[in-house]
Amino acid sequence: MYRPVAEGSILGRNGISFDSATAAELPPEAPIRMPEQNFKEAPPVRKPPLVDLIFGRRMFLIGGCLVVGLFGAQEMARPLSADGMDLWDIALALLFFGLFSWISFGFLSAIAGFWALMGSGPGLPRWLAQPRMPTRRTAILVPIYNEEVGPVFDRIGTMADSINGMGLDHLFDFFVLSDSRAEAEPAEKAAFQTLRQRARMAIYYRRRLKNIARKPGNIHEWVTRFGGAYEHMIVLDADSLMTGVALARLAATMEADPRIGLIQSIPAIHNARTLFARWQQFASSIYGPIASAGLQWWSGSEATFWGHNAIIRIKAFAESCGLPSLSGREPFGGHIMSHDMVEAALLRRRGWAVHMISLPDGSYEEFPPTLPDYAVRDRRWCQGNLQHLRIVGSAGFHWVNRLQLFMGASAYLTSPLWLMLLLASLIEPFRATLASWAIMPSGLLLALTLLLLFGPKLLALAWLAVDDELREKLGGTQNVVISVLLEIPMSMLIAPMTMLTQTMAIIDIVRGRPSGWSPQRRDVDGIAFADAWGRYRWHVMLGFVFWTAIAAHVEGAMWTLPVAVSLVAAPWLAMISARVDLGDKLAVRGIFLAPNEAARFMRRPRYPRLPHHLADLLLPPSEQRLLNS
Repeated sequence: MYRPVAEGSILGRNGISFDSATAAELPPEAPIRMPEQNFKEAPPVRKPPLVDLIFGRRMFLIGGCLVVGLFGAQEMARPLSADGMDLWDIALALLFFGLFSWISFGFLSAIAGFWALMGSGPGLPRWLAQPRMPTRRTAILVPIYNEEVGPVFDRIGTMADSINGMGLDHLFDFFVLSDSRAEAEPAEKAAFQTLRQRARMAIYYRRRLKNIARKPGNIHEWVTRFGGAYEHMIVLDADSLMTGVALARLAATMEADPRIGLIQSIPAIHNARTLFARWQQFASSIYGPIASAGLQWWSGSEATFWGHNAIIRIKAFAESCGLPSLSGREPFGGHIMSHDMVEAALLRRRGWAVHMISLPDGSYEEFPPTLPDYAVRDRRWCQGNLQHLRIVGSAGFHWVNRLQLFMGASAYLTSPLWLMLLLASLIEPFRATLASWAIMPSGLLLALTLLLLFGPKLLALAWLAVDDELREKLGGTQNVVISVLLEIPMSMLIAPMTMLTQTMAIIDIVRGRPSGWSPQRRDVDGIAFADAWGRYRWHVMLGFVFWTAIAAHVEGAMWTLPVAVSLVAAPWLAMISARVDLGDKLAVRGIFLAPNEAARFMRRPRYPRLPHHLADLLLPPSEQRLLNS
């Protein structure tokens, strides 16, 4: 069913059409102002949402990173200083300090996450433990851009059925907000009409005539036209999927605390088919609980926003998050690309709390199926996060939000820093007096490096020993151990490829080449060698540089052997990891299983069922059977 709408609601001011929708495809407009924000002048601040009681946690992470980074730089500088320190040696020590501080942050955050999980145990956080039902209206926004139509509307239909089964269809409306090209509209409208006739709740569709400011502009246009009719909006991506229970929990939690402006759920990866996507899905399942708990432990009410699978208070968003265009041309100017982190900072600037929570078995997203597809998405994130360096000093931002924006940019800057360190290790023997040992790390430094890199994985396995339910969902102890033993060398092989890919992206961005916004491929099986070689030929060439140094017995070059292997094999690694048959064969043998897949891999459902342990909290038995059928 759907609600009647007013004729002429598709027209904006002065009768100008915003989109190609008919009056029957949209509800009556309920305008709300969304003024453009000024980054140079802080706005009036509401009463801060919470007193900062976790300052000590944040100092543990920041102070710990500085201490470990300084220790690592000192250990590296000790052999370098044997023949005297010059600017080159100082630069190497500073380079090592930055890289060591970065990897130590991940390790310390994992320790914090393990500590938090051991204190609270598996399951929902305490503030979500009591089931509540929402009472106010929420819009669910699904922005799409030249997507494969069938899967998108199937996911919306699945969520609509879940909501309707809970009797909440009168509180949730779906809006499919298309920015697709004109030729995609007939297929989108046909799928929309079919779904709306079947669904028992309100579902609307419109395609913007002009794709202004990409996804942020898409959301902005909806807020200013229809936002006044709703208390909250849940923003999804085209590949997002959430259960009715998860949607209801988010809405009820927002109603219970008027100080909250945004709650970001932590989505699990689902529907992975290729070897690459299956590997990422498994890694997210096993390492995600520790990483997520650590992130929540220190972020508090200054959490970040990932742009999807999150609920937002519309009033707070409208008053806080009108994004201006940055001066200058792309890639550093123009519309803000990685808008989500900036919007979280703008909400907190006005005093709204921003939280991040884990919803077991309730929030899902898909992952790029291949390494090249991941690189395309990562290229956009790289440009957007580097753009944040222009925003990080904006007036009124909370210092934690500034730290998050800086960390987002520095996450990409570590790739060229790592490459510089590797290349410097080849150059150093030709200029150092004591070249035979000057660049060799001490045993203590090597042990600490291994601890920082593999410590989070060990902590995740330690937690898995405690979380019996998750361990069984992943196929049991034996399958998990085998999967981890395969995942670790895969991570080591892929990391140098990602390093060079990100470095090349940064070079392109600095040269003034914007990433654009191409549609994402979601269903891929294999990559042709010509395509793989076209993307990774530079990786192979750099790999041969390291191989040459190793063959010439350059002092210390042997440490670059894993990097050389990865780079030379890059095209073949991309081809192998893009195959669906290899992913399926491993899953049949219990390797890289997704949660709950062990018992039903051969009869895989199209979408995850509503988990019984969540359904039991809110639904009567008759509706549980409906949603799990």
